[in-house]
Amino acid sequence: MSVAEADRVEVVNFGCRLNLAEGEAIRAAATRATARDTIVFNSCAVTDEAVRQTRQAVRRALRERPDTAVVVTGCAAELEAERFAAMGARVVANDAKGLTASYQVENGASTSSARAEMDDGAPPSPFALSLSKGRSSVPYTPALSGADHARAFLGVQTGCSHSCTFCATVLARGAARSATVESILTAARTAIDRGQREIVLTGVDLASYGDDSGTSLAALVEALLRLPLERLRLSSLDPDRIDDGLFALLTQDARIMPHVHLSMQAGDDMVLTRMKRRHRRADAVRLVERLKAARPEIAIGADLIAGFPTEDAAMFANSLALIDDCDIVFGHIFPYSARSGTPAARMPQVGRGVARERAARLREANARRRHAWLDRLRGSTTTMLVERDGRTGHAENFAALTLTAPAEPGAIVPVRAGARDGDRMNAERISG
Repeated sequence: MSVAEADRVEVVNFGCRLNLAEGEAIRAAATRATARDTIVFNSCAVTDEAVRQTRQAVRRALRERPDTAVVVTGCAAELEAERFAAMGARVVANDAKGLTASYQVENGASTSSARAEMDDGAPPSPFALSLSKGRSSVPYTPALSGADHARAFLGVQTGCSHSCTFCATVLARGAARSATVESILTAARTAIDRGQREIVLTGVDLASYGDDSGTSLAALVEALLRLPLERLRLSSLDPDRIDDGLFALLTQDARIMPHVHLSMQAGDDMVLTRMKRRHRRADAVRLVERLKAARPEIAIGADLIAGFPTEDAAMFANSLALIDDCDIVFGHIFPYSARSGTPAARMPQVGRGVARERAARLREANARRRHAWLDRLRGSTTTMLVERDGRTGHAENFAALTLTAPAEPGAIVPVRAGARDGDRMNAERISG
């Protein structure tokens, strides 16, 4: 969870990097609306725990800040609008979260005003999509995080057109929609002009970028690399959507950081089938082998779900073994939680306790793999993007580093990795 504050508006972002980027558009829209003493919770619904955290935060704000207007938007608000409204919060639809009219409370929560904002012939505001049931064909407008981050998070698409049985995101965000290349380049130039030297591309289903507009993620990356951009990072990618063009960019262009995060979800073929994923275990293993062969320094991350319905001990063992088979050093691991309205919620459940125990075992195995990898990096040299605190940051391969002496926030500095301290490594700045 992160917080961005303005004079009268506070935005609390839960969940993914896309929410972090969209939070800046929320802050700007609420500020334009001259919202006063307002806190906006930009919620996540990827798990029931994420929804619970939002409900808890909203209750606390309503209890402890009675004179503050409490607004809830994002995926959890989309799926549980009536519940949040019953708590006393004002709910803004996901597609309207970046509209000025959504935060003009003096004349009431105005869906009609927000719709008029889209229908007056002017270019659409960020996230200016239809507020009626269903989603509009209006392209997604890029979401760019604020200047207070050393790295710029740039949302380039929203929604998903797949039908994974466990996922409620499509219910909350609709079908996949992409921003235009030109609008993304404009946003990237803004980040570069304000001194942000690394851009992280993000989206709900990033690898599907351009499916709705006749282009591709590889074409977008090539266009971005024509800008004076020093470092580019890509967020989670579906293993089955890394085509030859994207593979070549990931493995051959030094400005793309050697860190590939894959949306694997499981390491057992039956579980993947029941999830309705588009890849199989052997596909993921082979992809990692190819990536490592072409660019050995690439660090692999992965999303993994433990305790999916019908998962037995043998199926779980296959997922556990995937951590070693794919050299996963950055695991985003969580226990399965049933999401209302999804097919997986109607499948035979393995039990929350079992899911949590299996998730803990996956995390332990991943931590061992990560620590061994970090220990091998000791003495190596790399460059590090310094975060706003002047001491912490990430290496090119996303290893977390702590400088022995402070450096200028936002700078990219050459360092030598030292001893590991838990999940981080100490690093000494060296001459470039």
